[in-house]
Amino acid sequence: MKLHCLGTAGYHPSEHRQTACYFIPDEGIVLDAGSAMFRLGQMIKTETIDILLSHAHLDHVMGLTFLHDILTERPVDVVRVWGEREKLAAVRDHLLNELIFPAPLPVQWMEIIPGRVFSAGLHGRLLIDTRVQEHPGGSIAYRLRWPAAERKLVYATDTTGDLSEESIAWMEDADLLMHECSFRDSEEKWAIQTGHSWPSKVATLAREADVRRLLLIHINPKEQGPDPIGLDKVRSIYGDAMIAWDGMTVDL
Repeated sequence: MKLHCLGTAGYHPSEHRQTACYFIPDEGIVLDAGSAMFRLGQMIKTETIDILLSHAHLDHVMGLTFLHDILTERPVDVVRVWGEREKLAAVRDHLLNELIFPAPLPVQWMEIIPGRVFSAGLHGRLLIDTRVQEHPGGSIAYRLRWPAAERKLVYATDTTGDLSEESIAWMEDADLLMHECSFRDSEEKWAIQTGHSWPSKVATLAREADVRRLLLIHINPKEQGPDPIGLDKVRSIYGDAMIAWDGMTVDL
């Protein structure tokens, strides 16, 4: 089973990165619906698609408007879009307002309640729960669990990072922690102001939670070099870590 990094940037696309969208084809699970959603169609394997929205900022939801083309390319039986009630309402009322996007989407809108477990993925075999994060307007972290395989993935984007005991326990022993790392340590003040994370904090969280692997996501689109965050800082605290790039695949 593989995770496909379709879009790994935050805020806006760049020449090398589209905005947040990750896909697990074997489960039909999409993590956020950023500008990279256009890459989804040819990868679909299942007859259901579950799109998990962390929040309703444009760089995470604009790709919902690509669904008509995606579903023409590869029809499925059901598309479910999961999110908090007020975030789903914001998407329907504003992004999908008939003056902005006049073609209703063929999806089911599924409200999540933070802390409550729900089932999704192929045959509903995947158990998912959520946790509220600090970010302007609020965001949601997702914890995906495969009980039969004793496997756990945590997706935490658009957050300043939470080092509380509760947060550490919730992420503990994750096989893969996908955590945003939008800015360098030198930009910590700007990261806090905009509700984002920086390398030393993410690395400390990963170390304290004793996660097996760390994938750094939601990269600043203005950073174009091979090391857009200062990876040495992460590795000095946590150990090895990966920076997500568009087109990258990660074994689960």
